[in-house]
Amino acid sequence: MRQPFAISALIAALLLTLAACSTTSKLPADEILYTGVKKIDIKYPDKDTEKAPGLAGDVKEAVNVAPNNCLVSPYLRYPFPLGLWVYNHWPNPEKGFRHWLYEKLVAEPVLISDVRPEVRTKMIDEILDNNGFFHGAATYELVQGKNKRKASVRYNVNTGNPFLIDSVELLPDTCRLFHLIDSIAARSTYFRPGSRYSTDSLAAMRIDLTNAVRNRGYYFFKPDYIEFLADSTITPERIAMRLTVATNTPKPALMRWRTGKITTTVYRNQGDGTPDTTMTQRGELIVMRPARLRNGLIPSCITFRNGRTFSVLDMNRTQTNLSRLGIFNGIDISVFPDTAAKDPTLDVAIQCTFDTPLEASLEINATSKSNSYIGPGLIFSVTNRNLFGGGEQLSVALKGSYEWQTGRDRGKSVFNSYELGLSTTLSFPRLIAPRFIPRSRRDVNWTRISLSADLLNRPHYFRMAQFNTAFSYDWRVNRHMVNTFTPLKLTYTKLIHTTHEFDSIMAANPAIAQSFMTQFIPQLMYGVTYDRMIDRNNSINWQATVQEAGNVLWAAYRAFGNKGEKRLFGTPFSQFIKASTQLVFGCRIKGNSWLYSRVAVGAAHAYGNSTQVPYSEQFYVGGANSVRAFTVRSIGPGSYHPGKEVINGYFDQTGTFKFEANLEYRFPIYGPLHGAVFIDSGNVWLLKNDPQRPGGKLEGRTFLRDLALGTGAGLRVDIGMLVIRGDLGIGIHAPYDTGRSGYYNMTSFGNSLAFHLAIGYPF
Repeated sequence: MRQPFAISALIAALLLTLAACSTTSKLPADEILYTGVKKIDIKYPDKDTEKAPGLAGDVKEAVNVAPNNCLVSPYLRYPFPLGLWVYNHWPNPEKGFRHWLYEKLVAEPVLISDVRPEVRTKMIDEILDNNGFFHGAATYELVQGKNKRKASVRYNVNTGNPFLIDSVELLPDTCRLFHLIDSIAARSTYFRPGSRYSTDSLAAMRIDLTNAVRNRGYYFFKPDYIEFLADSTITPERIAMRLTVATNTPKPALMRWRTGKITTTVYRNQGDGTPDTTMTQRGELIVMRPARLRNGLIPSCITFRNGRTFSVLDMNRTQTNLSRLGIFNGIDISVFPDTAAKDPTLDVAIQCTFDTPLEASLEINATSKSNSYIGPGLIFSVTNRNLFGGGEQLSVALKGSYEWQTGRDRGKSVFNSYELGLSTTLSFPRLIAPRFIPRSRRDVNWTRISLSADLLNRPHYFRMAQFNTAFSYDWRVNRHMVNTFTPLKLTYTKLIHTTHEFDSIMAANPAIAQSFMTQFIPQLMYGVTYDRMIDRNNSINWQATVQEAGNVLWAAYRAFGNKGEKRLFGTPFSQFIKASTQLVFGCRIKGNSWLYSRVAVGAAHAYGNSTQVPYSEQFYVGGANSVRAFTVRSIGPGSYHPGKEVINGYFDQTGTFKFEANLEYRFPIYGPLHGAVFIDSGNVWLLKNDPQRPGGKLEGRTFLRDLALGTGAGLRVDIGMLVIRGDLGIGIHAPYDTGRSGYYNMTSFGNSLAFHLAIGYPF
């Protein structure tokens, strides 16, 4: 025990020495070391004074100068200023290792003269003026302790009474443009008597007015052409406002333009080709041949109309529609005044360049837990993004995963498991469906046909094959909501091999045996996703899915008098209903730091032709996108946990009810490197009692105790189109009996760790 104690004592002595050494010995005689902001005190005349949103943040930004060894700028510092100590006490050789080490460790002192608080108070005065506090003023004072060579800065801000808008004068109604600007300005929630004067609000109003008139034909209009005249001499602490258009506004900006000739040119990605010109309802289409392109595809994406009032919104929508096809790597839309036209007309030139038709991707996933399983997984996919020349996408994906058991305390020392799958999807960028289905014509809608096969191998137990085919629609009703409707999904599962040990377990537990039976699963599904940025600081994402299996077939059989077990092609089919929903809310804390919260709930119930929900349709928790302190299917249902003598007990750790809650704080570190800290909770339960899995049934009185809880931290490399994520989870509470009492019941810290490597964010 002496050696660790000696090391600890040495470290403590070193830290005390650093703390005691002077960090101001080399400062010039008239300089003072800056130690941060002591406080920013903003005072309003009284509690009823209207407070300006964002004023405190603007003031802090103006004075935010980080001191040496800064922890939280500009307020907190690390207690041991190593860089300053090196600057004051180490010599700096011209070269060599000590010179390199000096350059790496040294930190030049941040001085009060560098901060220039007198300049920053003037910046605060300007901020006050911009927010209507013309009588406001800012001062500063240096706060010093025993060492007069160090000082922090205290900023005192007295806002005074805000100046309010007294009257508003709009433009004279002498032309269409002025009438339009007046009608929009009159609906403004800010530009009215009684509002606090704010230059930021006026700037935002300029942009709103400009966007509105540019969408009504005035394409060349700019925010600079809007002027606000303010007069504070008429009424004390009141401002009379007048809205005007600049006298030097060019004539084209005052003209209302219509859409003229529309020309779309599609270039090959290999270079030039032979132009093939076709006249369509949406203008002239020029395709450089040879190129695989259906003539009706491009016109369906163009929202411009010849002779209609020109709108920037049409330009943006056309750009978005063409981009969503996924077949172009470059799209450019330009406009040119037609000087020969009788009325002001803008010709539109759209240029698109094909992307390479084939795209390949590789997704890697790895999971590790010190007392459970470890193994990699990958998905390799190839996509043809323009199969028939109409933006059709054919995707073929090969996926596989492999895992083995670590440790030697479960009877058999080696456990190998693998999953293999092959899937193909053909997607059409349109709804092949009756016209009465509501859809947005402003967005690309999709019809998808898929076929897949999977092989699941669990050594010592079973080998299962699963085949799927589905026909589905994806469409938008507005820019925030996406619908997915699958009128037909047919799944066939079959146990192609079982071991004697597995057969014995199934014989002892009929409920699990029923979920593994060979069967067809004919389904109908509907899902909806609502995704929206509420404002620049808040976002919401809501997903919900409802699916049923076997009800249509069951009704058909009953209609023909079949009241016994019903079969499809001689094989029983499953009958159940399942629903799940997830809500994710994001809140910006500061800058690019966000706090995300997630709640997910799901339930499934079998009836009629089935006694159990199929194994593949049951819920499970744990893993890279769930409770990250536990591996997949390692907890639940409820407080049930397989005994230590069971090598592969997780195949029965699924349930028919799921609840998960997650909280994650994401923050930037440097460049594309981001960090996260999180806390996860969740479990699965059974809606029907199973005597073979005691504690697995959902009970209100044990619900909170049955929730697994974990925390942890992670790193993300976010390069835009790809996010590589590594999360280290730390278990806090396991819902089963671990042999330890108390809420923290993990057997050891090492056994509570779980590492997950994945692609993309968890939610």
